[in-house]
Amino acid sequence: METTCDDEEVSAMRKSRNSSANNFFKNLTNYSWMAKLEGFEFWRQTLKEARFVVAPMVDQSELAWRLLSRRHGAQLCYTPMFHAQVFVRDANYRRENLLNEVCAEDRPLITQFCANDPEVFIQAALLAQDYCDAIDLNLGCPQMIAKRGHYGVFLQEEWDLLERMVRLAHEKLSVPITCKIRVFEDVEKTVRYAQMLEKAGCQLLTVHGRTKDQKGPLTGVASWDHIKAVRQAVKIPVFANGNIQHLSDVELCIRETGVQGVMSAEGNLHNPALFEGCSPPVWEMAEEYLQVVREHPPCTLSFIRAHLFKLWHHTLQIHQDLREELAKVKTVEALAHVSLQLKLRCQEEISRCDGAEEKDSGLPAPHWICQPYVRPPPKEPLVNGNSLSSELKKPAGHKRALQDDPDSTQDGLSKNKQKKRSRKPHKNFSLEQKPKYIKCEQCGNPKGNKCVFNLCRGCCKKKAFKEVADCLSHGLKFKTKADKRRLEEEEKEKEEEERGTVPVPPTDHSLPLPLPNGQTIL
Repeated sequence: METTCDDEEVSAMRKSRNSSANNFFKNLTNYSWMAKLEGFEFWRQTLKEARFVVAPMVDQSELAWRLLSRRHGAQLCYTPMFHAQVFVRDANYRRENLLNEVCAEDRPLITQFCANDPEVFIQAALLAQDYCDAIDLNLGCPQMIAKRGHYGVFLQEEWDLLERMVRLAHEKLSVPITCKIRVFEDVEKTVRYAQMLEKAGCQLLTVHGRTKDQKGPLTGVASWDHIKAVRQAVKIPVFANGNIQHLSDVELCIRETGVQGVMSAEGNLHNPALFEGCSPPVWEMAEEYLQVVREHPPCTLSFIRAHLFKLWHHTLQIHQDLREELAKVKTVEALAHVSLQLKLRCQEEISRCDGAEEKDSGLPAPHWICQPYVRPPPKEPLVNGNSLSSELKKPAGHKRALQDDPDSTQDGLSKNKQKKRSRKPHKNFSLEQKPKYIKCEQCGNPKGNKCVFNLCRGCCKKKAFKEVADCLSHGLKFKTKADKRRLEEEEKEKEEEERGTVPVPPTDHSLPLPLPNGQTIL
């Protein structure tokens, strides 16, 4: 972590922030004795009828960014997604990601967790509930890490498990439980899914109008029809997520779907003033964000860098040299310097009134203006690995034939192998005629051609170590090294004997000792 303040300033800022936070919490000392608000009462009283919501974003919706967003119209923010199991196990993880970011200005706030175990989820939520206004269960993350960890949207078919998790949270927590989901292809199934969560105890539902597979290049357009159907079917507040790039999109979404609020993720990252309905110059947002970072240390350097990359995204496509520098620098001040250089270059372009680059870029506004990043349209749908307009898939193992080579269909060789054969006509490219590898006697992997044990390298190494033997084929010299050590020890012993340092055996005092005059002492 890098900050721009010395230790004394950081300590003073923390004390000030903690003091204001303590005063804030003193006003809530009787909260645990109050009846827990639910549904629309929770939305009206605790969330202050929030309509403009900043989404939970891993490593992106940290305290400094939330405060910046609140200054520009955001009414409710989510923390980044926390891993429930790590949150329970690691005190440092809790302190760095939530406890150190307690701030009276940062309310209302909802803390989000990913989890797949009801007990672990409840333990994490109990540790966090005193520092937020609600706990959110992430059921919408479609990334590969969520698939490997078995959480997020990859739990959406396990309704019994989700019902237990939400019901237990509703019963045990002193703050409401909310959920963020993605839709199914089928609208009716999506509605039943939402109603199941509502019945289990969910008090607010955020619906991302995309399916599990709509991500990356296949992101596409979110379905507001699904969101509208959910809103009409449940009796709890609903937030919509998807297709939000401007304030006009927010108003249109609320009007068409009837939701209580609209959540923005990527739109907010590229323009923190989205909810104000304005598009300021990028450097204004960048400078204000860096100032908030200085006022609320510490902030992880990678978070700051990622935000500057998002803000300056369109400009960095032009100034590639500064893009590389932004990726390399190691301090907040260095990041601020790169941002300043980008500002100066943009202002120089403005002074020259050079609009050619903006027109060529295809952007609706000059690249130095905060504006959304529009993803390219999704690729053509695939059928069995091929696009709809392509030919039918060929049998497995069949090489693509070259249309301009009449012999290619006979050989079944790829274009690359045909080039190799033209250079080496005597080389064998036939899989059937290639020599078969002899298998290792122990594990079945190909054995070494000259291995003394007829084994693969892994098995050979184990056996050679056990028997103190050599295998030159695999470069193993256990016997040679052992012999070398033994010779070195023998030479060392000889040298010690020559120097007289070899220990003399103890003398038997029962024998007579000779004297120089020939007499003896008994």
